[in-house]
Amino acid sequence: MAGIIIKPRARIFHGHDWVYASEIRKIFGEPKAGEVISLKDYRDRPLGTAIYNPESQIVARRISRRKQKLDEEFFTRRIGQAIELRERSGIDPRLARIVWSESDGLPGVIVDRYGDHLVLQTLTLAMSLSRELIAQVLVDLLSPESIVLRNDSPMLVAEGIEEETLMLHGERPAAFIVEAPTVEGGVKFEIDLLDGQKTGLYLDQLDAHREVAKLAKGKRVLDCFCNQGGFALACAKAGAASVTAVDSSESAIEATLKNAALNGVEINAVKHNAFDFLKHCEDEYDLVILDPPSFTKNKKSLNNAMRGYKEIHLRGLKLLDRDGVMATYCCSHHATRELFLENIVSASVDAKRSLRMIASHGQRLDHPVLPGIPETEYLKGFVLQLMPSR
Repeated sequence: MAGIIIKPRARIFHGHDWVYASEIRKIFGEPKAGEVISLKDYRDRPLGTAIYNPESQIVARRISRRKQKLDEEFFTRRIGQAIELRERSGIDPRLARIVWSESDGLPGVIVDRYGDHLVLQTLTLAMSLSRELIAQVLVDLLSPESIVLRNDSPMLVAEGIEEETLMLHGERPAAFIVEAPTVEGGVKFEIDLLDGQKTGLYLDQLDAHREVAKLAKGKRVLDCFCNQGGFALACAKAGAASVTAVDSSESAIEATLKNAALNGVEINAVKHNAFDFLKHCEDEYDLVILDPPSFTKNKKSLNNAMRGYKEIHLRGLKLLDRDGVMATYCCSHHATRELFLENIVSASVDAKRSLRMIASHGQRLDHPVLPGIPETEYLKGFVLQLMPSR
């Protein structure tokens, strides 16, 4: 088997499973892009097997500490283990991310389940080449009505994969309704797996929707970057006095209004750039929710991203009435929990507001975190309340 020899001090010796080009001492056997290769240390001792792509910045991603093929047995075992993990966690596996890339030993493979329908993403070359086999294993294990391939992520460029959206199994599903257990009685969403945003829902935030909704009864709520209205809908169903949802996307606002009608609640959905809305808004709110898309995809743009976060934090704090609460989230692993919290504190100083933290949130258990691979932990959130003037 072809493979690579890795330099000393590479991150793979410290618990990570990625190998960058700068960490390679030698390539042997002429491996081809998308193949499974052997990994060896600088003393020629085996480190396992990996998927290989010399066109990517991450040249190799380890899939096993032993010899391993990308065959039916491998995918059946790994996907089966991932499903079992969700079932043990207490999460409804019929509305969950059932495969989460490296966290489930399948680098680049993401599978979201919405009842009888699955959405698959294959974001690494080797897994993309195996997508038909992965789909067949999913059919054997879960018997879904349909499997949609949603390879429309910007991450594909780094792997040299062309974007595509197509059916891998079954007929194209029409839009359908799912019910998320975020509040008593549930929150209904209309899902369009082929043309909708992302892979259907932000499943990683369902727990946060529930926790924030507990604070909303009788409150004036502002949900910025609302997407399909996850936080807004949960707060409205929990008895908020009023809910305003803001997003710059026309389709997001349409989805929010449609979902509000499904749930029998009233939401003031506003198509507006959230930065401008926060800057010029003169209303006061009791609960401000900030859940923007990632402001940075790499370390180079991190400083600009943190300026963006500080801007929305500063503006959000200034809109809060006495004892008001701000719930804010960051979904970039480049912005660490400590850096994000420091950003909030800096904004509170400029706003001349003192805060107490009343909760912190992370990604849902169907997005498990591997401590050795910090990139698997990306979502962090804080819920903070204004303290009385001092």
